[in-house]
Amino acid sequence: MHYQLNEEAEILLQETWQRVQSKLAITQKRIGSSLPYISKNHKYIDMGSNKLNWWTNGFWPGILWQMYAATKKSAYLKTARCIEEKLEITFKNPSTLDHDVGFIWLNAAVTDYHLTGNVVAKKRALTAADILAKRYNPIGKYLLAWNGIEKKGQVIVDCFMNLPLLYWASAQTGDSKFEKIATAHAYTATKALLRADGSVNHIAVFDPQTGQFEQNLGGQGYSSDSSWARGQAWAIYGLVLAYKNVKDVQFLNQAKLVANYFIANVSTTDDVSLIDFRAPSTPVYYDTTATAIAICGLLELVRYLPLRQQALYKNAAFKMFKALTQRYCDFSLKDDELLTCGSAKYHRESDREVPIIYGDAFYLEALLRFLNLDLKIYSQEDETLEELAIKH
Repeated sequence: MHYQLNEEAEILLQETWQRVQSKLAITQKRIGSSLPYISKNHKYIDMGSNKLNWWTNGFWPGILWQMYAATKKSAYLKTARCIEEKLEITFKNPSTLDHDVGFIWLNAAVTDYHLTGNVVAKKRALTAADILAKRYNPIGKYLLAWNGIEKKGQVIVDCFMNLPLLYWASAQTGDSKFEKIATAHAYTATKALLRADGSVNHIAVFDPQTGQFEQNLGGQGYSSDSSWARGQAWAIYGLVLAYKNVKDVQFLNQAKLVANYFIANVSTTDDVSLIDFRAPSTPVYYDTTATAIAICGLLELVRYLPLRQQALYKNAAFKMFKALTQRYCDFSLKDDELLTCGSAKYHRESDREVPIIYGDAFYLEALLRFLNLDLKIYSQEDETLEELAIKH
């Protein structure tokens, strides 16, 4: 989809793309097949040595696949495949994996198969889909978040983004159980997590025996009644994806409501999100990753709206992208990170206002969406490999 931006915007996008290409050509070699999470002293810390099952481990291969598709440089493919082989080891102990196998394997194996037709990647992705489907509670009609006895019955807003793995699995296998699980979870999560004003809760707790809703928890935001910005961003993007797959307009309308809420809030902080929109006025903590995710969600939303409704979301998305580019990007070839000032959790200093790999991943996706070069990892089109090759 072409977003028809003005000349100044097009120049910014092209200049940024050149800088990103120069940087990632270097960092691809330096980071290699390690599994980055947060950056310390401008170098990403590898999670592969002690947390191979960590939920962010798919984002670096996702970046590599995006770059391979856009540039055709085989080094990106080779490195992504090395990571995929490494991640397959986690299948030997599936109990250590959780709902975020979607994030990991959509970025890794699903994208590999979609782009190259690699049947080994397809097998890996279907294994991941089976693991995710087994987390389904048929009484409460939800996918269980996280592991541990104390967390039984928890549903989180992030999981909207994992559902495309199940829809993909049904499309590949012809087995409708995957899509039925995904759709049931989408309805349950929407009812339990969304508020009337467009804000969202992070966590909903259900009784796993009866399926009854019990309470909402604060999660990674400031408190249980606050408004965690990344949760808002997950909801925008995830609800649009639910609409794409279910075709129920309630999901599209809810996505617009959450998007309107997000846009209104970031307009008061120079188009970059705080960690929590309802946190106390001081101290001020930002989360650029929420902004990057929201941009991608807004650009996905625009694809399903009539022309007269598109401008609000398209223009807001570009204002956010421009703010990130001009104030929070590190284009230095000496540094690993691309997007700075990301925050995983309000009340945890160790990964608050630091570079985080998923910030890079969604910033790159946003850039490539504006340039019509992205792979749409979470909303893949039914294109042939030949059509993808022509497009990219």
